[in-house]
Amino acid sequence: HVQLVESGGGSVPPGGSLRLSCTASGYNSRRYCMGWFRQAPGKEREGIVSLYTGGDQPYYADSVKGRFTVSLDNAENAMYLQMTSLKPENSGMYYCATKRGICGSMWPQSDYYNSWGQGTQVTVS
Repeated sequence: HVQLVESGGGSVPPGGSLRLSCTASGYNSRRYCMGWFRQAPGKEREGIVSLYTGGDQPYYADSVKGRFTVSLDNAENAMYLQMTSLKPENSGMYYCATKRGICGSMWPQSDYYNSWGQGTQVTVS
């Protein structure tokens, strides 16, 4: 059973930066799709980016392209999300999620994933 723990959230002014971390344990394979999602109060979870651990280009939501960068550290079983030029609309609870296998075109859909972390809060104001 995969367990995910997010960290790195906080409060920053518009234009600021944050780096989120997601550490994973319980993997029995090196082939997982991992994603970051954002959920604003009263809204559904929105897919931000996904990345296949087996090696592939990440998929980004159009709203964050050029500002957010995802990376993996396989040795640490960790995924990072570097967020720059933050805007108030980037505020919300950020979750990492994972599923076995490739990401594919369904990556932005939250029900595509079967393991989730507890989330870390990001506030831009």
